[in-house]
Amino acid sequence: MRAFVEAQTGGRIIRMERQTRWRPAWFVDVERDGEILHLHLRGDREGDVSIFPELKREADVMSVLGNHGIPVPRIHGYCADPPAILMDALPGSRNVADAASDSQRQAIARDYMAAVVAMHQVPVEAFAEKGIAVPEGAEAIALAGLNAYLPHYRRTKSKPEPMLEFVIGWIRRNVPRHRSIPSFIQFDSGQFLFEDGRMTGLYDFEFSMIGDPMVDLATMRMRDSYEPLGDELRTLCGHYEAFSGQKVDHAVIDYHTLQFATLGTMQFAGTVGEPQPGDPHAVYLEFDLALRQTILLAMAALTGVTLEEEPPLTPRSGDNEALIAKLADTVAGIEGASDMDRSRKDFAVQLLEWVARSDAMGAEVAARNLADVGALLGQDFGSWFEAETALETFVLDAGPDQDERLLRLFCAIEARRMLLFGPTRIGQSASHVCLPPTR
Repeated sequence: MRAFVEAQTGGRIIRMERQTRWRPAWFVDVERDGEILHLHLRGDREGDVSIFPELKREADVMSVLGNHGIPVPRIHGYCADPPAILMDALPGSRNVADAASDSQRQAIARDYMAAVVAMHQVPVEAFAEKGIAVPEGAEAIALAGLNAYLPHYRRTKSKPEPMLEFVIGWIRRNVPRHRSIPSFIQFDSGQFLFEDGRMTGLYDFEFSMIGDPMVDLATMRMRDSYEPLGDELRTLCGHYEAFSGQKVDHAVIDYHTLQFATLGTMQFAGTVGEPQPGDPHAVYLEFDLALRQTILLAMAALTGVTLEEEPPLTPRSGDNEALIAKLADTVAGIEGASDMDRSRKDFAVQLLEWVARSDAMGAEVAARNLADVGALLGQDFGSWFEAETALETFVLDAGPDQDERLLRLFCAIEARRMLLFGPTRIGQSASHVCLPPTR
């Protein structure tokens, strides 16, 4: 990759530093003719969780956006082996809380929404020329994300997923039929950098596609709970209407909030159920826990079902408490030579905390869940796998008349999971999940 960077830029690398995160990526400084180029090298997502596994797709998308004046990093080249995109490193940071004042944060949010509207107005034909699929008709536009994610989900699914199958069915039955104009969408939106009170650019187009522009408002709504966008979401929606001249469809935002959370859960369901070597297991557990909370909040809002509070768990010491303490002590004594080593050690500590909670109170959660599923299906089960298998079969055959019963069941199951794992570091983001109002 060093040879690739120098060949693409015609300069000499003077610094190459890997980001301390689960995805391989590097900051690279290149000296060329007395000038220092600040670049970013984005590596391929490892493991089997990619919906669009060809990284060049993202490079092509960003090139189209840049050619149409959208503020994104300039692409310098694409390396096929190992896969990596070489682009400008955008200046600035992501945490809008670090801005100097509320007025700066509001200006950043306004800049961001202007860029989103401009992005939505880029002709879809420009992306079609790069091989990006363009859905036709209201149903295909609404389900663009689901149709893209389903093949991966079906292929990697490693255990029964009754809740996901229930929500997939609901999404299909409740497609908005009045929206028939597709746009390019970032899909996993809300990702931008800022500096000195102004937005410097958008980044991360790995999951971008053609679909309903309301998807981007829905996904920034989800991101806002842990990465604030600079202003209230209702204000951002007002900016969107002012810049685009189009009314925001709030009901459709609710629908796509549900769909996006479901797709994210589908994406990682396989490795969460059957861990794959090398995957960032703590990260995927965090995603899974938080996204399932979002699914249920969105379903409750869309259906009008009021969610009930789950009784607390009984505190107790786990049967393996001493053994887990020994393992935690051993891990604590491991010294990492690099930032990445220390990051991996921290993931191990987080997983041990998760295991300790499961060891202490997991049996109580399982007993409550088995009792509820048994009551619904009218039979007893010897294991949670048997219960989930039977519940998924029931879900696939159930009609809309069972929606409320099933929703309440899944809410109870996930509420217990939050009682169990919410207090862990992995569970922190799930504990803060909320759906900010759009109006």
